[in-house]
Amino acid sequence: MNDQATSRARPSLVGALERQLAVRFGGARPGIEALAALTLLVIAVPEQLATSRLAGMPPITGLYAFVAGTVAFALLGSNPQLSVGADSTIAPLFAAALTTLAPQQSHHYAALAGVLAVEVGVFVAAVGLLRLGWIAEFLSTPIITGFLAGVAVIIVVHQLPDVLGLASPSGSTVHRVGNVLSHLGNANGWTVGIAAGVFAVVVVAERIDRRLPGALVGLVASTILVGAAGLASHGVAVLGTVAHGAPTFGLQELSWTTVHQVLPVSVVVALVVISQSAATSRAFADEGGYQVNVGRDFVGVGVGSVLAGVSGSFAVNASPARTAAIATAGGRTPWTGLGAAGAVVLLVPAAGILKDVPIATLGAILVYVATRIFHVDDLRAVLHFDVVEFALAIVTLLTVALVGVEQGIAVAVVLAILERTRLSARPSVHEMGRIPGTTSWEPLRGGRSSAVPVPGVVVLLFAQPLYYLNSEHVRMQVDEMVLQRQPPPSVVVLDAVGLHDIDFTGTRVVRGLLGELNHLHITVGVARAGDHLLENLKRSGLYDRIGADHFYDSTDAAVKALAPAPR
Repeated sequence: MNDQATSRARPSLVGALERQLAVRFGGARPGIEALAALTLLVIAVPEQLATSRLAGMPPITGLYAFVAGTVAFALLGSNPQLSVGADSTIAPLFAAALTTLAPQQSHHYAALAGVLAVEVGVFVAAVGLLRLGWIAEFLSTPIITGFLAGVAVIIVVHQLPDVLGLASPSGSTVHRVGNVLSHLGNANGWTVGIAAGVFAVVVVAERIDRRLPGALVGLVASTILVGAAGLASHGVAVLGTVAHGAPTFGLQELSWTTVHQVLPVSVVVALVVISQSAATSRAFADEGGYQVNVGRDFVGVGVGSVLAGVSGSFAVNASPARTAAIATAGGRTPWTGLGAAGAVVLLVPAAGILKDVPIATLGAILVYVATRIFHVDDLRAVLHFDVVEFALAIVTLLTVALVGVEQGIAVAVVLAILERTRLSARPSVHEMGRIPGTTSWEPLRGGRSSAVPVPGVVVLLFAQPLYYLNSEHVRMQVDEMVLQRQPPPSVVVLDAVGLHDIDFTGTRVVRGLLGELNHLHITVGVARAGDHLLENLKRSGLYDRIGADHFYDSTDAAVKALAPAPR
């Protein structure tokens, strides 16, 4: 019988997958999708080459990452426009960690990058399969803004030697900046000119039309210039011979030691991938008016990272910039990404023509990318909204840029949790009044409130759960509003619409409060208590102490039932 059930399940699963793929790939408009694929291709090729350098990997591996991420996501993801591949947000993140374990461009470094990509992919896919996407919510918008700004600083600092024609130092961000400043007199004029020209071309193209391939134009023009003028002999560094051809599949140097070595940074990279992928997928789904399954998107991105790792490349991520390019060009199905990936596969054998690409060109492209992820307007908006949250963003920025990415995220998350904990430990209890001529109630302290209190009645609104951290603070407010009032009220109604939970400590505080109210002969009623709160009150004995007939569906009903008759 089990075999029969299994045989029935397999066609069902296959049928479900076929239906999903039919929906995602259906409705393609060949001409528009082909144009969108071409747009994606001319943006992706120079970007992936530059990002592979940022990752400390051979240039060709960036193209492998793009193909692996694109194919896996097209088959498994849900967002029809999302572009997955090598990403400048996470590349410096894991490169900084792996550089402490092995020299960049070395065989051991590449092996570590492959293991890390597989670990990241497994973590991200597992989050999707187990529906643990809420993990990404530990990174608030100010923290993400500060994190991206810190990554932007790292990118610029790491590219300064390349755009100036200087030797690349190692060490901390401060040390690298100091080294560059001390050697500015040795900058290569040709290199600086190429970098400035490419940067200007990319900026101008972006401002004219985001679909213009400014990065590709800059790459082709600078490569032709270097080759024709023989600028390599004038100190302009170039990529040189680029290894190309089919990737070698498998994980090199896989062992428990390597798995353990890259595990901490894998967790951090996975967290960033989850956050960026979710944000990108949801943002473009909202803009395009279609629905997405973020859990499936995590699976698609995760499998793409695993595929990239076993094909000799590195971890992949969703790209907001490339996704925007697809959306702007009119791409509406995964055929756009698959078309660009197919073209990249055809271009890989010809990658040898990249030998004259100036390093300064890739550096300029990456510096431009850094300017796109350093969101000054967002930082200004956070500052305008709340100084504390702005401080969290700045702490994240500085810690990421000056200490390390893992430390920056850890510090920011801890600070954010502490700040949220501080706020939840100091909740406000609102005294409510009735709006004349209605059955509606609102806080009396509002500057424009038209509500008035009912004589002899105090209505208190509890706006959040009552637990060990805030119960005494709430008790102090109730003392001030009720117990210290002269003359004391005859009735106290607790509006529990926001009090959806109470812990053991909270029940002890409420028990003491009921004792004091009873001593003063004050009647207590509870309005709008949810099922979970009622269950906790029953378990603690408070439900019986208050009295089943003193629980009401609305605040107005409670007041009308319990308020003393007017004299």
